[in-house]
Amino acid sequence: MKFAQSWLREWVEPKISTEDLAHRLTMAGHEVESVIVEGEGLDGVVVAEVLAVSKHPDADRLNVCSVSTGTGEPVDVVCGAPNVFTGMKSPLAVPGVKLPNGLKLRKSKIRGVVSNGMLCSAIELGLGDESDGIVELAADAPVGTPLSDYLGLPDAIIDLDLTPNRGDCFSVLGIARDVAALTGQPLQGPERSAVAATIDDKYPVECPVPAACPRFVGRVIKDIDLAAKSPAWMTERLRKSGIRAIHVVVDVTNYVMMELGQPLHAYDLGQLQGSIRPRYARSGEKVTLLDSREVGLTEDTVVIADDSGAIGMAGIMGGLSTAVTERTTDVFLEAAFWPPEIMAGRARSYAMHTDASLRFERGVDPAGQGRAIERASELLLAIAGGQAGPLVEQVSEEHLPARNPVTLTRARLDKVLGTEIPAATVSDILSGLGLDSVQVNGDWQVSPPSFRFDIAMEDDLVEEVARIYGYDRIPEATGSANLPLGSVTETRIDLELVADTLVARDYQEVITYSFIDADSNETVTGKATELVLSNPISSEMSVMRGSLLPGMLAAAAMNVSRQQERVRLFEIGKSFHGTLETPVEVVRVAFLALGPGTREQWATKSQDTEFYDLKGDLEALIQMTGSTSEFDFVVTDHAALQPGQAAEIKRNGEVVGIIGKLHPRVAKSFELKKAVFVVEIDAHKMFVSSAPVAQSVSRFPTIRRDIAVIVDEDIAAAQLVRAVESAAPDLVREVTVFDVYRGPGIEAGRKSIALGLILQETSRTLTDEDADTAMNAAVQKLEQEFAAVLRD
Repeated sequence: MKFAQSWLREWVEPKISTEDLAHRLTMAGHEVESVIVEGEGLDGVVVAEVLAVSKHPDADRLNVCSVSTGTGEPVDVVCGAPNVFTGMKSPLAVPGVKLPNGLKLRKSKIRGVVSNGMLCSAIELGLGDESDGIVELAADAPVGTPLSDYLGLPDAIIDLDLTPNRGDCFSVLGIARDVAALTGQPLQGPERSAVAATIDDKYPVECPVPAACPRFVGRVIKDIDLAAKSPAWMTERLRKSGIRAIHVVVDVTNYVMMELGQPLHAYDLGQLQGSIRPRYARSGEKVTLLDSREVGLTEDTVVIADDSGAIGMAGIMGGLSTAVTERTTDVFLEAAFWPPEIMAGRARSYAMHTDASLRFERGVDPAGQGRAIERASELLLAIAGGQAGPLVEQVSEEHLPARNPVTLTRARLDKVLGTEIPAATVSDILSGLGLDSVQVNGDWQVSPPSFRFDIAMEDDLVEEVARIYGYDRIPEATGSANLPLGSVTETRIDLELVADTLVARDYQEVITYSFIDADSNETVTGKATELVLSNPISSEMSVMRGSLLPGMLAAAAMNVSRQQERVRLFEIGKSFHGTLETPVEVVRVAFLALGPGTREQWATKSQDTEFYDLKGDLEALIQMTGSTSEFDFVVTDHAALQPGQAAEIKRNGEVVGIIGKLHPRVAKSFELKKAVFVVEIDAHKMFVSSAPVAQSVSRFPTIRRDIAVIVDEDIAAAQLVRAVESAAPDLVREVTVFDVYRGPGIEAGRKSIALGLILQETSRTLTDEDADTAMNAAVQKLEQEFAAVLRD
C-alpha cells in the first residue's frame, strides 16, 4: 500500500525522520519496500496562468503562450503540450531553474521565438509518469505561489508490503495507529463531526441475506455542483497512493477508502430502480461493470441488485448502469460490511483484483461503515455542495463477527519471547494499540476492538507486544539441545536414491501442483474425488490430485509445444485420497516417457519409446529392493491406459503401482499426439528392502540348457520362469527369456517362448545327468501347469 508521509503525519506526528519512520515500520512487521521523496529541487517553479495561446509562426505543433506569474509583465513561453488552453493554471519553471530530471532552463529561442521558461509536465517535475501534457492545476490555484508551497512539497511516498492478516493496516488510519503505539505519540487525525441532515430523502434498502451483508449503511446527497472539481490536496494524495483522480464523487469515495480502510460506492440516484438488495446472484445472471466488461455471475457471488437486476458485484466493482457521470447531481453513498469468508477468492475467480476486494478479503472494521459515510458526506458537501439526507443503516447484530476477550498470561509471554518485559510496559503497549486490557493476577484480560479482527488467541497478543516493544530489544539466547543420532534402517530405500537412479537413466525431475482441475483428475484416476477446495485459486486448481500423472502430462504437453520431441520426466510427491473427514496422503513415484527412446546419434537408428523401455527403467528400481522375485506384472484394465498395454505391478500379490501406455483418448485431452508410456507406484509399498545377505561365489562352472515351449497366448513369460525356477531350485541359478515367436508353424492363439536355464552347484561340478534331470523336471512342470508343448 502506498501513501504520502504528510497524510500519515496529519493523523500522528512522530518526532522522527522519514528514514527512522521507515525503519520502525519495517521492524514492526510492515515491510517498507520503498520511500520516494517527491518535490525536491523545485525552487523557482511557480503557479502560473496562461493568459493567451497562439500558434507558433514556424512550427505547426508548437504554441506561443502568454503566461502570468502574478508579478510583473506576462512572459512568452513556447509550449508543445496538446492540452494547453487559455485560462489554464500550470507550473512554470523560469530560466535558471534546474529541474529534478537534470534539465537546467535558460532563456532560448525556439524556431525564432524567445521562450522565457517552460510549462512543465508531471514527469519533468518528478511528480508522476504523465508526460503527454503539462500539469493542469486547480482553477483556484494562487498565481505566483511556489509550487512546493501549493502542493505541500517535498513529500515522501511510502510503499508498504503488508501481511495478509493485517487488513486493518490497508489505510492511513490503520498505519497511524501502529505508529502512535510505536512512538508514544497521540493519535489525532482531522476533526470529525456527524453531518446534519438538511433533507428528509432516504433510499430503501433491504438485506434478504443478512449473513452475506450484516451491515449496510447509506445516505442520499442531492444537488451536487456539476462544475465542482476535486481540490489539489485530494488529487495529490490520491496520486501518491497510485489512484487517478476521476470525478469528485469517485475521488471522495477513494479518498475515504485510503484514509479509513472502508471501501465505498456511489450510485447515480436517478438510475436506481426500486429498493437496493444485496443478495446472491441467480443462475445465468450477468452484470456490466464500471470497466464496461460484461460478467457472467456464479451463484456463490453476492451482488447489489435493484428491480432491474444486478447493478454491481459486492465488494469488488460497481455496475455501469448506475455509475456516477459528469451529469450526476444526486447520489446514494453506500458502505457495507462483506464478511471475509464470503469475499475470499471471489474476485480472483473472475480474474479480477480491485482495491475494494483486496480489503474485504483481508477484513475491514465491521463497525466502521457509518464513520466512512459521515467522512465521505463531509468531504463531498465541502467540495461540491449539496443537501444531505439522514444516515440509513441496516444491521444484523447476530451475523456480525464477535470479538471475544483473549487472555495474555505472563508465563506464555516470557516463554515465547525469552525475556521478561515489565508489566507496566506491556500494559502501555496494549493501551497504545487501542486494546482494552485489565490485569488479573499478573495476567492481562484483553478485549480487542472491532478493527483488530486478527487477534483471536494468546499468541496474537504476544506478537503485538513483541512488535511494539521491538524485536531488536529482545536479547539473543543461544539454545542448546541433546540430539540423539538418527536411526538408519536398511529396510527402506531413500527416495533421494530413487531420484538419482531415474536421473541417471536420463529422466528430469518436475514438481507440479497438488491442486488440479476436477476433469483431469477424473480422467486419469477414473473416479471423482471428494477432496474439493472451498476457495480454489481457479477452476484449474479446484481439487486435490488423486494421481501425479495429470500434472506430469500437462508438463509434458508444455514441453512438446515448445518443440521438445523427446520428453522423460519423473516426480516424487503426494497424492490425496479419502474424504474431507478422513483424508489419506500417499507418497508416490511417477515417471513418463515419449518420443525417441535414445538421443539422436550417428551410430544407431533412433526408435520411439515403447512399453519395454519403460519396464526396463522400472526394473532398475525394483532391483534396488533386493527382492525382484517378489514382483509380478499382471495385465489389467485402467481408466487412463490403453487395453492390452497396461499392467498392475504387484509385490507378493499386493498392487503397488501401474505401468502402461496412455490411452489415446486421454493423450488427446492433454494435447499429446505421440504415444506416452507412464509408471506410477506407491513409494511406501514399493521401496521396502531386506538387509543384504552375502553369498559366496561358486568356483564350479555353470551349464546352460535351452528349451522352447508352445503355450497359450494369455500365459505370461514370468509364470513360465517361476515354474522352471521351482522345478529344480537347488540347481537353477537363473532363467532368461531369449525369444518369443508367433507366426508360421504356431497355431493362432498360441506362442513359442524360449527359455535359457543357467545351472550351477556350489559344492561340485555338475554332470550331464544333473542337467538332464533339471531339464526334465522343468519340462514336466511346464506341461502340468500350463499344458506346454515342447517345441522341436
